[in-house]
Amino acid sequence: MSQQTAHRGGVVWALVITGAAGFMAALDNLVVTTALPSIRKDLGGALDDLEWTVSAYTLTFAVLLMFGAALGDRFGRRRLFLVGLTVFTGSSAAAALAPGIDSLIAARAVQGVGAAIMMPLTLTLLTAAVPAAKRGMAYGIWGAVNGLAVASGPLIGGSLTEHVSWHWIFWLNVPLGLALLPLARLRLAESYGNGAPLDLPGTLLASGGLFGIVYGLVRGPADGWTSAFVLLGLFAGTALLAGFVFHGARAKAPMLPMRLFRSRAFSGINAASLLMFLGMFGSIFLLSQYMQGVLGYSPTEAGLRMLPWTGMPMLVAPVAGYLSDRVGGRPVVAAGLFLQATGLAWLAAVVTTDVSYAGQLPGLIVSGTGMSLYFAPASALVMSSVRPAEQGIASGANNALREVGGALGIAVMSSIFSARGGYETAASFVDGLRPALWTGASVVAVAGLAALAIPAARRAARTEPAASGGTGTPVADSDGGPAAIGTESPADRPAGTPTGAPADGPALETASR
Repeated sequence: MSQQTAHRGGVVWALVITGAAGFMAALDNLVVTTALPSIRKDLGGALDDLEWTVSAYTLTFAVLLMFGAALGDRFGRRRLFLVGLTVFTGSSAAAALAPGIDSLIAARAVQGVGAAIMMPLTLTLLTAAVPAAKRGMAYGIWGAVNGLAVASGPLIGGSLTEHVSWHWIFWLNVPLGLALLPLARLRLAESYGNGAPLDLPGTLLASGGLFGIVYGLVRGPADGWTSAFVLLGLFAGTALLAGFVFHGARAKAPMLPMRLFRSRAFSGINAASLLMFLGMFGSIFLLSQYMQGVLGYSPTEAGLRMLPWTGMPMLVAPVAGYLSDRVGGRPVVAAGLFLQATGLAWLAAVVTTDVSYAGQLPGLIVSGTGMSLYFAPASALVMSSVRPAEQGIASGANNALREVGGALGIAVMSSIFSARGGYETAASFVDGLRPALWTGASVVAVAGLAALAIPAARRAARTEPAASGGTGTPVADSDGGPAAIGTESPADRPAGTPTGAPADGPALETASR
């Protein structure tokens, strides 16, 4: 396959195509946040409608991400990548043309479907195209591009909204997608996994369960928590998720094997990831509206003022990697989460109807620093918590749980916001924002405690004996230290394993990512 790939354009084309596609998918996580006030003014809609413009994307992205990777393994990764890219591009145009809030939400949900198919396959295709000796550099570039998408999302969204129109945050994807389609067809080689059966029951259980819970949380403040549909969504969603857990424990080839959660390291880092994104996404969703609706910043000014938070990973991530190599991933991730919680608590304490930007800045910087310390070491902890042959599914599961956390965070914190305040006046917005931010700070602090539950560092790499089911491959210590990344290739993965980055870069994703 490597010769065919080289013939069709090789490493550079693979990096350009997969990097650009990943950038689009990661960008759409946060690009809409600074456009929300303009969308609300133009299309109307209540708070729950604004929630769905973000959550419809993150939710479908999350629940279909591992299924999308499995589809590519079975039916052809390039073929499914083209399908996902086509769906994403077409639904971006539909979102830009949406005549009302309901059609915008529907288009965003379809966008998430396209991203869920496209995003995991960017890494599989990149792995197939890049020689093993150069994959570390390729993954680093891919991760940096996705990190740039996350950092620039609010700024790009704000600038396009202010100087052109909010529609252009979606039109932006269309020419890029149309350019990538023929390039991907001509320059990427086809590849397949080893044909495992698709876990359709697991996908339906996870999708239905998460939709029911998010629907109940979003509609609860408007319809009342005792409303029949709200209660049905919450109880049915919980039952379906319980069924998903049971299915993952009993099925032969489940989308997410529950046996992985027997590892304290795997359970701890995934709990921390879900809670971290819950607190972070919900906070950004509300703060971007606060900066415009209460403090009077323009969309561009709001995006710029969010950069000390969203852009900090570009500066601090190398330091986080160095610290992780020196002291292990567990203390670095925990410190990052506690810093993130401290930053949110600062913002909760200072928000008023007329707080200066200087008053907000320490909270934004501390939050951004904490988020930066979390990302790279967290990815290493995920990969080191399982055997090399399971790293693909571990990475896919962690990315999916991050997206689920983001969708739940927006729903939960908006429910708190609407219970205590609203859009009526600047004072009522602050009344709702303050308890929501305190909740976000508390949730992220609990994420820090979950990180501390990860087993402490064992500095020496160990080797699994082949006789005990191992491969003789050096396995990382449980703390994501220097030996954290296994040497597994796509061919080592079990059938149907969805692929994530062996050294998963920053993604709210994906950010991103």
